[in-house]
Formats: sequence, C-alpha cells, structure tokens
Amino acid sequence: MADLGDALLSMWTALTRLAGPLGMAIVGVRRRRGKEDPARSSERLGRPSADRPEGPLVWVHAVSVGEAMAAMPVIDRLIAGGTGVLVTTVTTTSAALVGHRLRPGLIHQFAPLDLAGPVDRFLGHWRPDLALFVESEIWPVSIARLADHGIPLVIANARLSPRSFRGWKRVVPAARAVFRRMSLVLAQTDDDAARFSRLGAPDVATFGNIKFDAGLPDAGATDLAALEAGIGGRPLLLAASTHPGEDEVVLSAFLKLREKRPEALLAIVPRHPVRGADVALLSEAAGLATRRRGAGELPDADTLVYVADTLGELGAFFRLSTVVLMGGTFLPGIGGHNLIEPARLGAAVVSGPHFSNWLDIYAAFADAGGLAIVRTPEELSEAVLALLDDPARRAAQAAAATRVVAGSAGAVSRTIKAIAPLIGGAPGGKRC
Repeated sequence: MADLGDALLSMWTALTRLAGPLGMAIVGVRRRRGKEDPARSSERLGRPSADRPEGPLVWVHAVSVGEAMAAMPVIDRLIAGGTGVLVTTVTTTSAALVGHRLRPGLIHQFAPLDLAGPVDRFLGHWRPDLALFVESEIWPVSIARLADHGIPLVIANARLSPRSFRGWKRVVPAARAVFRRMSLVLAQTDDDAARFSRLGAPDVATFGNIKFDAGLPDAGATDLAALEAGIGGRPLLLAASTHPGEDEVVLSAFLKLREKRPEALLAIVPRHPVRGADVALLSEAAGLATRRRGAGELPDADTLVYVADTLGELGAFFRLSTVVLMGGTFLPGIGGHNLIEPARLGAAVVSGPHFSNWLDIYAAFADAGGLAIVRTPEELSEAVLALLDDPARRAAQAAAATRVVAGSAGAVSRTIKAIAPLIGGAPGGKRC
C-alpha cells in the first residue's frame, strides 16, 4: 500500500507539471473576480516579489485571517530569537492583516498554487529551513516537494475534522503517502491527533490550541474616543464577523430586542468588509437608522445600527461592546469563528449552534458557563436581553470565559520548544 501511495503521489505531482497554463488561467479568473491582488498575483505562480533574507528562515503558511492571527505569537517568538519568517496566505484580507504587522524579520508572500512548477519556483527562491503549516493545510504537491528537498514540515495547531478524515480515508494509499511526509504534527486535541496518526503521520502529539495564547487584539481604531462618544453610554451589541444570511438573523433579533431596550445600539462587523454597503442596505430596509464606518461615518445619537466595514478594528469594538454575538455560528456550513479574543477582553458572548470548526473550544466555554448558545432569532433576542438586564449575570459569564482562556494557555511555548530542533536546536540556529 505504501508503494502504491508513493506512486500515486509521484504521478499526481508529475501531472501538475503540465498544468502551467491551467495555473495561469486560475489566477487570471481569481484576479478578475477580485480574489487576487493584481499587483502581486504572480506570487501565486511561485514568482517572488522580494529577496530571501540571510540566515535561517521558517516558512509559515496560514490560509486565511484566523490562521494568520493564530500563528502570530509563534511568529513573534521566532523573530525575537533571530529566525526570519516568511508568511504565506491565500486571501487578500489575510494579506492585508499580515501587512499591518510587517517588520524586520517578517516577509509576506501569497502562497503558490499547489502545482509542481509554482511550488518548485517558490522553494528554489526561498529555501526555507523549516515549513510550518497552520491548522488544516494539507497540500499534497507542496508536501511531496518539501520532502524531496529535505525540508522538514510541521503541522502546527493541527486539526482534522471528521469530515476531512472521512475524505482522506477514501484514498488511503495516497493519504498515507502524504501524511507520512509530515515531520511533526502538533494537534489541538486528542481526537485530532488520533485522526492524523490513523492516516499515517509518524510523529503526532497533542499540544492544545495556540489561539489561547494570542495577545490581546489591537484596538486598531485611531478615533477610539470619538467612537466611544458616538456610542454615548448606550449598551452596544456587537455582531462580529458575520457572513451573508447572518445579518438578517441578527437584525431580526435586534428589532425584537428594541421593543424592550430601544436605547440599544447594534454594531455589525462583516467578516469581509466589502459587504458593508449590502449590510447597510439590509439595515435601512428594516427601518433602522444606519451609518457606515467604511464611508467615514461615526455613530451619533440617532444611529441604531453601525456597520463597521473596515479592516483591523475588531479589537476596538470588542473593548466597547456590552454583549458580543459571534458570527459564523448562526447558519450551517460556516463553522464558527474565534471567541477567545472577546473572552480575553471580558465580553459576554452569545453564539448560534453552528461551530463545527471549533467544537472543543465552544464546548469548553459553554460547559464553564462562559458562553450562551441560541438557535433562533427569538432565542438570540431573549439571551441578549437577559444579559443586558442582569449585570451580575453578564459579569459572571464573562469571568467564566476568562477562566477558560487562562486555564488553556501554554501551547505557543510548547510549539516553539518542539520545532526548535528542526531549525538547529533553538530559534535562530542553523539546521544541521
């Protein structure tokens, strides 16, 4: 079975060498749809836009915003130890967030397509000492070529959902060829560790979730005082990282809530700021006075809904919110978002029932009394009203969430210690 898997992986890698025109077409289509940075789309084909720095270099791949932000504590520790870090992402939103954090020792590029040509160009230029893929990034061609180049690969903060596991089980020979080329897997949970091991990963350990170690999110807003003045002491309900279809759920709950708490202000932060105008139209159609941050507007005394369609300011709204409604959870198929950040800032959080990407973390918060889970707009309105009407209850829920965060920290230090031997025994060393 192992020989068959190696043959299949080698065959697939070889076939992708013929896919150069297809790769260019894919990038072209994505660029026309606004999913690629026109000035940097050649990076997706493995053509660099920066020089490789001197000294040891770790390639950290994080596909999107959540993974990139989760990896930042590890990246910070590596840079502090003298190791250069090359971060690759896929989405333009995550690229912009990483761009805000660029500094000496940190380089950003868009990730190459998982085709042999782009990957080889990428590896030939950057020559990383170690590759660190975050969470569930499993790219067969990239993994195969890393192994061929003798570059160790670590899957950090690793998770593998039951659905993904079932998918890989359908192609066991190929799966084993891919997974056994992983040098080290640092799993979030015992269940994740078991799934990686069953698919052939040779060295797997449970390390916990590095997101519990993330620093407090930057407030971001330069006019925080003006923003606070616009809120004016009203209870602020923050719908964080919403997706299409969720805004309607939140607005429906808010309309019902206003029957008893008409002074409340709702802020909606869409996951993708480009949706700001559409969210504002939905709010206005519901008869709610609405202002948009993306249009340079601040809330005033008449504002009922404030659409915060800007990038990098969620931390400011977490700090100002009375109750956080966690987006990505009110409709199936999204999988939830990071509720650790608002918990670290002392917010009381309410979520929907759909958080398949975060099952263990949401369960830990709910079991500790640090999260309220609702299923309908009516339940959402009632849960928020209960928290607004009972400050002691709100404080107790926030305190329970803070305890969960404090009790789950330490994964970053464990991760740094585990990967150090792969880059020479300590961050900043040379690989032997």
